[in-house]
Amino acid sequence: MRYKIGFEFPYFNQKNILHSHSHFAFSGWITHTLMTLMVYYLQNKTANFQVHKYRKILIANLICSYGMLIFFIFQGYGMISIFFSTASILVSYVFGYYYIKDLRKLDADFAAINWLKAALFFNIISSFGTFYLAYMMASKNVIQDLYLSSIYYFLHFQYNGWFFFGCIGLFFGFLNLKKSEHSFYETSFKLFAVSCIPAYFLSTLWLDLPVWLYTISVFAAIIQVFAWFKLLLILIQKQKEYLKNFASLLRYILLFSCLALSIKFILQLGSTIPSLSQLAFGFRPIVIAYLHLVLLAVITLFLLFYIYASHLIIINKKIKIGLVLFSIGVLLNELVLAIQGIASFTYTIIPYVNELLFVVALLLLLGIGFTTYFSIKKVKNNPPL
Repeated sequence: MRYKIGFEFPYFNQKNILHSHSHFAFSGWITHTLMTLMVYYLQNKTANFQVHKYRKILIANLICSYGMLIFFIFQGYGMISIFFSTASILVSYVFGYYYIKDLRKLDADFAAINWLKAALFFNIISSFGTFYLAYMMASKNVIQDLYLSSIYYFLHFQYNGWFFFGCIGLFFGFLNLKKSEHSFYETSFKLFAVSCIPAYFLSTLWLDLPVWLYTISVFAAIIQVFAWFKLLLILIQKQKEYLKNFASLLRYILLFSCLALSIKFILQLGSTIPSLSQLAFGFRPIVIAYLHLVLLAVITLFLLFYIYASHLIIINKKIKIGLVLFSIGVLLNELVLAIQGIASFTYTIIPYVNELLFVVALLLLLGIGFTTYFSIKKVKNNPPL
């Protein structure tokens, strides 16, 4: 996809590749990994855990994900790709139903429970945006503002709902936190849960929102900044010694992810300033940089930390090399996109920016390829018990 932006490559439609890329990133990577790790958490906390039903769900999700990856490339929004897309949503509904039922078997004092429940709830309601988009396309009555609002609705409740709450829930589970240990563990959940829905309107500030709705969205941004930084401070104070038990590389990856999330909340608050909002939504590189900040620097790096810190795959020197390359690629990707976005404010063209982004994409591919290859090799040689 990055190659086609900078060079001639006539065989595939760029828009179709973009749809394939985004659908697989959401369903085949983030959603699938979150589901798998959530099942792993539940399995460790539940006696006589019945894992077979989740295996079927995860296999179905993989089939849908690879179906979208392939058929979006060849037909865009065609019959088969829409079938797999719809099926993946239905699979997520089934997963949510069984998972919430099984969460009830856990001790109610576990701080992770409410975060994971909310993650599943936001994943379900995010699909409403997709269904409304399908309705507009089927009825051939596409209204531009509603079309964009539906896209941002889906993205918001995926990024700031399903992905964010799922990762925080997993992290709370990883640290084995309990509500009774600190009152703010539950308070932070309530603040984020209450503010998540009105925070959607931060993605629609380019519309002519009424003053009361704009005010609510500003308060939502302020609440999230407060909740995140206070929670982060508490976790640093209480879990600093525990996290020292892990490899320094994993600690740096977690630190990078937390720093990126802090930047994300600050940028989100800054977007409530009307002049900054118009600039941010008016230039595509800014939007792309922001989305990749969350998807790569926050979510992906956290998931990689969780996988290796939980010893699901034992880390070694070769895997570390892959993680370092990938992390550097994430950082460079954000820097190049940020520079391109800032330059676009003054309509300044950065020379060879598309070529730079292609090189960064190769570095990301090399890093994650290296990590994946040696992780698979490690699992084959040392299968989990």
